[in-house]
Amino acid sequence: METPVFEELDPASDCDCPGCVHWRRVLPPGSRAGGPVGHPATLSHVRGLARAGRTPMALALAATAGAVLAAGQAVPAVAAAHGPALPGVPAGDEPDTPQGGKAPLHGPSGKPAAAKPGQAAKAPTTTRAEIINRAKTWIDADVPYSMSAYWKDGYRQDCSGFVSMAWGLPGNEWTGSLDSFGVRITRDQLQPGDMLLFHNPDNPEKGSHVVIFGGWTDYTHTYYVAYEQTPPHARKQSTPYAYWSNSDHYVPYRYKGLAEGAGGAEPSTPPATPGTATRFPGAAYFGTGANNAYVTQLGKLLVERGGARFYTTGPGPRWTSADQRATQAFQKAQGWTGADADGRPGPTTWAYLTGRKGKDIPPVAGSPGAPGTGTSHPVPAYPGRAMFRPGANNAYVTQLGKQLVKKGFGTHYTTGPGSRWGEADRRNVEAFQRAQGWRGGAADGYPGPETWRRLFS
Repeated sequence: METPVFEELDPASDCDCPGCVHWRRVLPPGSRAGGPVGHPATLSHVRGLARAGRTPMALALAATAGAVLAAGQAVPAVAAAHGPALPGVPAGDEPDTPQGGKAPLHGPSGKPAAAKPGQAAKAPTTTRAEIINRAKTWIDADVPYSMSAYWKDGYRQDCSGFVSMAWGLPGNEWTGSLDSFGVRITRDQLQPGDMLLFHNPDNPEKGSHVVIFGGWTDYTHTYYVAYEQTPPHARKQSTPYAYWSNSDHYVPYRYKGLAEGAGGAEPSTPPATPGTATRFPGAAYFGTGANNAYVTQLGKLLVERGGARFYTTGPGPRWTSADQRATQAFQKAQGWTGADADGRPGPTTWAYLTGRKGKDIPPVAGSPGAPGTGTSHPVPAYPGRAMFRPGANNAYVTQLGKQLVKKGFGTHYTTGPGSRWGEADRRNVEAFQRAQGWRGGAADGYPGPETWRRLFS
């Protein structure tokens, strides 16, 4: 059975109360991003808090809400959601991250290691990939937060020690000194491995914070992946730009010691038109979190070489699984295997694409466009999840319904299909998703990009 390609979901709340669980179950993927979202002010949520014994106030509210229901007033089981439009904002995410001052690395004995002459003044050379990989080592190890303890690599276990470690600095810096190792950049120039720094001179130990930027989560550039050290331990999390609090005070910096090809600001357009031989920009420009013009150029080149079927939208500047699958298909078409066909473009792959060398990506056997099957029929562009929410009424719903019927998944229609989204549409989509071998949230009946691609392929 083919491994399912799971669709991206918006960051979700961690709360497990009945109210929040209900909303996560009934709302379609992505529906939270379009309107006021936050914590549902629900009776079930209050009761969930009361059962968990979280606060005495929760018990009082639950009792009050119960009295209102007993009085016969019509109260919905799940009320409207209220709160700021920030999906998945963790409770209490004010940066409570006291930090230590500048200090040398600590050796195996737990004592400061002797620094080499002039070492502290130099920024060692590194790459974006190395920065992110170092950050991941602490996250994978759940390194606990501490402003006085040092991890086995010698770095202090607070936010500034974490960034010192990720950047590979020769000592433990703090938020008041990290900027000396970076070059100030703009928000539009941010790339994985850069840092977002908030240094509060009025309360430098307790009011400051710093994180590693891991890449934008979507094209709106409102959320990004943050690698950070914060209580209780290091984490990787989708975060609103620039941070949950004190957002206006965070300043983006790029590490001075980035290796050639991974350093400067990204161009807004590729340096040459697709199809001409251009210099390979470097592996750091491709992969998880990458968002730049070279990704767009790669996608367009792959589409020209037969990779259109891998894209439901785009190609665009943000690296996705579609880019990786299309790249891998092109590499395999050249007869490459193993690490040479891992879906990440290297200098040879780039030279073949920009120089129009090698073989094109062959069509899938038996699919439209394959030898002996007639002309190609490209997949229509995915219109977005907002077109398939309760109450939606548009031509895309009709298009979807007709394709479901054509594929043999229209059994729940009694009339139509029509332009108004209904339960029959949802159940037919769910049946199609389950036929792909998907379960749980991947088979909720709401079409995402991968469902759309497979349905119209």
